[in-house]
Amino acid sequence: MKLCAFVLCVLVSSWAGAQTQEQQKLAQLQAELKARQATLAANKANAEELQDALKTSEVEIGKVAKLLNNTTSSLADNRTEQAALKKEQGSLKEAILQQQSLLAGQLRSAFMAGNYDYAKMLFYQDEASSFERVITYYQYLSKARVKAINEFKDNVARLEEVTAQLAEKAQALSELVAEQKQQRNILLTRQKDREQTLKKLNQKIASDAAKVSTLKQNEEALVRAIEEAKKRAAAAKTVLAGLAGYKGKLLKPANGRVRKLFGSRRQGQVKWKGIIIEGAEGSAVRAVSHGRVLYSDWLRGFGLVTIIDHGKGYMSVYGHNQALLKQAGDTVADGETIALVGQSGGQSNPNLYFEIRHKGKALNPSQWLDI
Repeated sequence: MKLCAFVLCVLVSSWAGAQTQEQQKLAQLQAELKARQATLAANKANAEELQDALKTSEVEIGKVAKLLNNTTSSLADNRTEQAALKKEQGSLKEAILQQQSLLAGQLRSAFMAGNYDYAKMLFYQDEASSFERVITYYQYLSKARVKAINEFKDNVARLEEVTAQLAEKAQALSELVAEQKQQRNILLTRQKDREQTLKKLNQKIASDAAKVSTLKQNEEALVRAIEEAKKRAAAAKTVLAGLAGYKGKLLKPANGRVRKLFGSRRQGQVKWKGIIIEGAEGSAVRAVSHGRVLYSDWLRGFGLVTIIDHGKGYMSVYGHNQALLKQAGDTVADGETIALVGQSGGQSNPNLYFEIRHKGKALNPSQWLDI
């Protein structure tokens, strides 16, 4: 007990020290971001500088959001494992009580069997059959008793293991909860920095002409990214089936209200090449079909973007993500989570921007998705 108390004290002391360090890191981060915002304001940064600042903010938000997503998954796994261990612990305790009762009964039976006068039975041949039955019964009891004792010992040892594992899981859960809280604080801090940067950027491009120019630059950036992705797909020589047989059957990439914007005017002569799905921030973005990730990075105007090659010239594009969970080169299955819904790329509300392209040409996603 003294050793357990000592270990517990060491763990609590270590955890408290880690908490202090994390608080110091958060304070340092807040100071750095405040200084950066002051510098941007003092220098009256131009649109390009603000775009760079926005990229930095959104990329860092993506990293923290990914860590937070992993921590949340670990918390869920931990709680599931604890529930299973507690169930096993209850079963072991019940089994041990039953085995104790069984052993007590066997010991009573052995004691009663011991009242036979075996020497007398040897001299009286007419009672030999009775003697044989008693010997057989006694041997059976002995074997059963040994088996029961071994099972009892195994269950007691396993109960000790399970109890120790539960203590470890409880400690790990406590650390994960603290880690999750810290990650949320960092995420909120970075999001506040992003909001301030985005506000300055929107003020710089307030005119219609500036907005049109920005949208054209964003579209060009996406086209270049897709062209690069096409080259990588050709170089990879991965055999994929394409999407030709899936029109109207593809999985919806995120939960939420669909804004069917394809082909409508966006600003000036710039038209929408995809659709918007308004979802909850941090919710899952899923691959509409199996394929290979060709692009996974930040892209001007689209934020954190994933591009998947489905073969035969078909590609799907997922933008405005909060975090990217897959890297270029990863293979993905139908419905596999590849990112988290966000508002990167200068969005004011969380959503997923989604496109389907065939040999570079934008197709109407509404005709391909099962929505």
